Amino acid sequence: MSAPVSSIREPLVLGHKTYHDITEDLVKATEKAPPLSWIAIFIPAVALLGLGAFATFWTIFVGIGTWDLNRTINWGWDITNFVWWIGIGHAGTLISAILLLFRQKWRTGVNRAAEAMTIFAVMCAGFFPLVHMGRIWNAFFIFPYPNTRGSLWVNFNSALLWDVFAISTYFTVSLLFWYTGLVPDLATIRDRARGIRKKFYGFFSLGWTGAANHWQRWEYLSLVLAGLATPLVLSVHTIVSFDFATSMIPGWHTTIFPPYFVAGAVFSGFAMVLTLMLIARKVLHLEEYITLAHIESMNKVILTTGSIVGVAYITELFISWYSGYIYEQWAFFNRAFGPYWWSYFGMMFANVISPQFFWSKKLRRNITFTFLISILINIGMWFERFVIIATTLARDFVPSSWSYYSPTWVEISLYLGTFGLFFTCFLVFARLAPVVAVAEIKHILKTGGDQYIGKNATKKH
Repeated sequence: MSAPVSSIREPLVLGHKTYHDITEDLVKATEKAPPLSWIAIFIPAVALLGLGAFATFWTIFVGIGTWDLNRTINWGWDITNFVWWIGIGHAGTLISAILLLFRQKWRTGVNRAAEAMTIFAVMCAGFFPLVHMGRIWNAFFIFPYPNTRGSLWVNFNSALLWDVFAISTYFTVSLLFWYTGLVPDLATIRDRARGIRKKFYGFFSLGWTGAANHWQRWEYLSLVLAGLATPLVLSVHTIVSFDFATSMIPGWHTTIFPPYFVAGAVFSGFAMVLTLMLIARKVLHLEEYITLAHIESMNKVILTTGSIVGVAYITELFISWYSGYIYEQWAFFNRAFGPYWWSYFGMMFANVISPQFFWSKKLRRNITFTFLISILINIGMWFERFVIIATTLARDFVPSSWSYYSPTWVEISLYLGTFGLFFTCFLVFARLAPVVAVAEIKHILKTGGDQYIGKNATKKH
């Protein structure tokens, strides 16, 4: 007869693994020839990267006039994509820092890929403001430093300048956090490698030996970086929201933007992590390390943040009506029933309605359904940024200046090029380092006991 075992948690590592099994399973992807599935993704990614490089050259050579911007819509796909990519990068810091501080063990299956995703997504995001300058070689003008140019200084009152500091700090801390977590695993690969690979991994493992004082310093540094990164989760996208909220344009000038942008960033970031991890889980055969328990936990976060975003949408509509300000009311009426109605209702369906299916435990644990919803959410979050920017700017106070914005082939190519950059970097990363953190998975076996590693889930009496 089976006795109830309510205190036993769902395993986070399946298959009764030993330390040696974990090392073999997670490190072998960096040692063997890439599988055909990896090559089949890598070639299109490099092709998209090449397309983006050509579009970048064309923009710089011909000028920003190759984009379909005008007096009314001076922000188009570039800023839409910038905000979207920043949001994608948000989940990495959340999983790495906040869940580490709260000792959430389910993070160990997905934190490494989420941290890498943050680095590559911020790289893609930072590209758009630079290329939007037109004269990209003058990018150094955004940095305040003593110079011989007289009294020429950047405008510290501009939220665009705040972006520079927030995003560069975010990128630096995220890069340090990611690299710190990699060091023990790089040392493991070093000890198994030969020749030039041994020298390569030996250089980047920083002389790691696994001594007790190394582990102690590593844990201290991880906690310090987590403490530094946690405020960034709130501050970075809050500052990005100030690009809009500090203006006087109807539809933008609202105090709900900071929390609304943060929740939306976490929402879209977790969706992208799920998309990547479900692909990596299949291609690299990581089903025993990225389990249904991980997927369900992430779907719960998506359900929570998606509900917050839905409340924010409804709050915006209510406040615009309650304010009695006709221009604010018109801005939201135009979003829903103007020429861009398709993006508004696509946003509402993808971001508000589709996450509600995750109230069902069966659907939260359905891999195919989760994968489809994760893609739908990222499409919906792109629509959200497009709705905020394009629909607001296309209809201003003077009807004679109204226009309809649609991207040119150059803008579309730049966007596709960032996908090429993102996936090329991620695929190369998956070949050079374990996608799942080896040391942290072993830590689960050491400290978690039977409740985490899939042994004795039920006991016979």
